[in-house]
Amino acid sequence: MVKRRTLLVGAAVAPLVAISRGAAAQPAAPLDASKLVYLTPIKSDGGESQCMAEIWFAHEGGNVFVVTAPDAWRAEAVRRGLNRARLWVGEFGVWHDADGAFRNAPELMATAALEENAETHARILAVMGGKYVDDGWSSWGPRFKKGLADGSRVMIRYAIDA
Repeated sequence: MVKRRTLLVGAAVAPLVAISRGAAAQPAAPLDASKLVYLTPIKSDGGESQCMAEIWFAHEGGNVFVVTAPDAWRAEAVRRGLNRARLWVGEFGVWHDADGAFRNAPELMATAALEENAETHARILAVMGGKYVDDGWSSWGPRFKKGLADGSRVMIRYAIDA
């Protein structure tokens, strides 16, 4: 037999559980809806790098993955131990032409690391392929795959802060 008190407590707690689940999932919604992230490494003094970029990405399990040239500042920053990064989620065109509009987009902080696992590369490229099928993936997909294999591209995993 369910007591009235149990029903009242359950009714009072249920909305809070739904709200807390929504808050935990909140970063995923903009990431799943957007085709671009804007990112900048964080310098050792805590300031943002002047090297920003808008970039294709894949979102999976609390991580954002990007593929880039190994000499791009975002990759070089990771190799130098500057593994903190700020990401903004949205689509505002080329970052330097966006007049800072991306700064009003959802903002995430993350810890970056080079992702070297070939199975992860394949899985993330498949995610990107589905996401960018209408955006030139038929040309870029093979370049990314070949580049990750021969070292002319690297994959960076940005683990989104909780």
